[in-house]
Amino acid sequence: MSTTIWAIDPSHSEVQFKVKHLVITTVTGNFKEFSGTVEAGDDFENAKIAFEAKIDSINTNSEQRDGHLKSADFFEAEKYPILSFTSTKFVKTDDEEFELVGDLTIKDVTKSVKLSVEYGGTATDPWGNVKAGFELTAKINRKDFGLTWNAPTEAGGVLVSEEVKLIANIQLVKQA
Repeated sequence: MSTTIWAIDPSHSEVQFKVKHLVITTVTGNFKEFSGTVEAGDDFENAKIAFEAKIDSINTNSEQRDGHLKSADFFEAEKYPILSFTSTKFVKTDDEEFELVGDLTIKDVTKSVKLSVEYGGTATDPWGNVKAGFELTAKINRKDFGLTWNAPTEAGGVLVSEEVKLIANIQLVKQA
């Protein structure tokens, strides 16, 4: 079976995370700079996926919070500038659903994570580029990756939840 190389189209993709703040609201952030490739057959089953995001490109619409996230309290962007993911398994669970398992590296910690993937379809744009769309979702515990900073609240809770929701809407473009 022949394989095709696909690359993430960053202008039509987004990589987000959501974290509860004070347990009552959700803060959404994203990475502005990221890249990735997919090597796959026509049905994408058993695809090989590689992804990287630049920690310094983190954006939560608050310069102060972004600076704190880049600091040693969280990502240590100067020491660990890249977040990476490499797939170990990509299997179809039904017509438009896949299960993706792979190694996520944040800072100096690598852990296996499982993501749910919804295939949006494949289409050709007006310029002849073949594109494929996917939405990926997962939940991770940030403490598993050494992102342990927190602060107590007066009510006995914490400022930032341990659970982080990951959401990526990815458009791939078929490489020649």
